[in-house]
Amino acid sequence: MPTSRRDFLRLSAGMSGALGAGLIRPWPARPTRPVAKANRAMRLLILGGTGFIGPHQVRYALERGHTVTLFNRGRTNPGLFPTVEHLGGDRNDNLSALEGREWDAVIDNSASVPRWVRQSAGLLKDSVRQYLFVSSISVFSDFSIVGLDENGPLHALEDPTVEQVTGETYGGMKALCEWEAEQALPGRATVVRPGLIAGPGDPTNRFTYWPVRIDEGGEVMAPGEHGDPVQFIDARDLSEWMVRLAEDEHVGIYNATGPGTPLSMAEMLYGIRAATASPVTFTWVDAEFLQQQDVRPWQHMTVWFPPRGEMAGFASVNCSKAIADGLTFRPLAVTAGDTMHWYKGLPDDHRARHTQFGLPREREREVLAAWHARGR
Repeated sequence: MPTSRRDFLRLSAGMSGALGAGLIRPWPARPTRPVAKANRAMRLLILGGTGFIGPHQVRYALERGHTVTLFNRGRTNPGLFPTVEHLGGDRNDNLSALEGREWDAVIDNSASVPRWVRQSAGLLKDSVRQYLFVSSISVFSDFSIVGLDENGPLHALEDPTVEQVTGETYGGMKALCEWEAEQALPGRATVVRPGLIAGPGDPTNRFTYWPVRIDEGGEVMAPGEHGDPVQFIDARDLSEWMVRLAEDEHVGIYNATGPGTPLSMAEMLYGIRAATASPVTFTWVDAEFLQQQDVRPWQHMTVWFPPRGEMAGFASVNCSKAIADGLTFRPLAVTAGDTMHWYKGLPDDHRARHTQFGLPREREREVLAAWHARGR
């Protein structure tokens, strides 16, 4: 059963394109809680803006009273936000639409190639006060450390000029992206390192697997031990906090996952169960048996990694700095319920694309049968 940092990065890199590729419809609903106006209106540029976290940023920024400009290729959900200014271009070779313009802050959602950050940040360094870059906890090179803070060791590339995103290069490329942003705007760059991003609009199925599976009811296979730690963050909490970081001009590096109070695998599963009326039971299957059955953490049993060995600290990343500077978390039941509601509203062909992560139902039944039959 792969439990290594390499396996985590391989899967994370494989889904990095999906976050902005328009594979799944974004969450169309309006926020259910009131949004207060910001103390001052800003001009906000978002690089990307129509994938997973971008639409949440745009909606929240508009409700806060800000003016938003989007820069992208126009391929991902091009019909979103018809009243917002759209600038066409390409991070790879065409930034001309950004020339001669000024904004208060820019949020860079779409870069995984260091050259892209170098070019965009270099172009915008005299046109914005602040550059916010969305990185990843994948930059860390040693997840055996429990309680990793922002100063944890980072992955370094053997070839820093590489531009192909793979499981071997993803973390190191993100780390170089962070460096490029700070080099271009020293003291004016903000780096946000999310962990697993959850909630409505998720194109990966990594968190979505559990609300959907639990809502189906019946016997659900639960991995590992009840107390195994898990971490994730609702895309809306992450996106809204980033807008507030721009409003308050907070700079520096932030780990950004959650929730604020440590959460166990059992608390997550039972919390999701509270958001559905479906009758469900959980059968806990230990990590050793899952390994024997080739049921893999993170890929098949999503969100979860056994807290041992080189991944012992994977779900114990220290986010106290972000929380101190305003990161908040909505209740798990809200994230789970909204995710189920969003997923059920997808066309069948969109739901069929949720295949890379999670355990097929037939395979789950086979493993459960083997678990119950052990020792007979």
